[in-house]
Amino acid sequence: MPTVAVFDTKPYDRDYLSAAAKVAGLTCRFHEFRLDADSAAIAQGADSVCIFVNDRADAPVLEKLHSLKIRHLALRCAGFNQVDLPKARALGLTVTRVPTYSPHAVAEHTIALLLALVRKIPRAHNRVRELNFSLTGLVGFDLHGKTAGIIGTGQIGRLAAQILRGFGMKVLAFDPVPSSDWAAAHDVGYVTLDQLLPASDVVSLHLPLTPETHHLVNSSALSRMKPGVVLLNTSRGRLIDTTALIAALKTGHVGGVGLDVYEEEAGVFFEDLSGTVLADDELSRLLTFPNVLITSHQAFLTQEALTEIARVTVENIRRNAAGEPALPGSSL
Repeated sequence: MPTVAVFDTKPYDRDYLSAAAKVAGLTCRFHEFRLDADSAAIAQGADSVCIFVNDRADAPVLEKLHSLKIRHLALRCAGFNQVDLPKARALGLTVTRVPTYSPHAVAEHTIALLLALVRKIPRAHNRVRELNFSLTGLVGFDLHGKTAGIIGTGQIGRLAAQILRGFGMKVLAFDPVPSSDWAAAHDVGYVTLDQLLPASDVVSLHLPLTPETHHLVNSSALSRMKPGVVLLNTSRGRLIDTTALIAALKTGHVGGVGLDVYEEEAGVFFEDLSGTVLADDELSRLLTFPNVLITSHQAFLTQEALTEIARVTVENIRRNAAGEPALPGSSL
């Protein structure tokens, strides 16, 4: 029976992965801590290692796993910027991921952030709980008739665009590889980034993290956005230069920000830090703005997504152990 060392797990991971592993005949060894150079040794005796978004799989870690005779690294996420893929290939390590789990989950969470921001739902909720039923300071704005700019039109970006079209918004899109047939079917217009930024009332990021997209939203990009813009990011934290974002919030140029990711989220997101002092000064500053709404990387967290993540991850591990090819789109 193949054994899997599963790092950075929470109760919901263990519930869904355990159920899928039982069906596939796998044994899971769950660890709450993340994979890094210090913890890699704990994987000894496992056939595969399973990791999440904030685990580290750089060259030293991969070399350690290779020395333990581990030949398969299974990511239970779509992003893989935490993995040194050239090193993995050089060592003969198979790397798989979950290419898609529930794009609806992430797209819908993006819209939830947007609606909560523009209608000031968190502030209103807090007031009512204190029996303050005043409406002063809660004026929002209609999405209908406004323009949304979607940067990145993979599955999630396309779904977010379609939802926004349903609100009666005009949708502009930017992607190096346009989906022209989809855009025509949903009345979405592809434009350049330089055209999208100043024209959009809402800008939503749906991109992978690559050297080209790192800090795509920097001081220059922010200055080109429409005054009062609402910026959304449910993709990868390092798409946004946090220092530049704080500066734009302080001047009032950015009207609202909805984040499910943050560039220095490792060690913070997914953890209970209540009762402690937050050491990250920039995250602390972001949390002081009344027009910033942050969730801790929970856009994927639906029953449907967790079921699919567990199914694909476990099936790729089973296939690797049996000498079979990974599921389509899973190999890196």
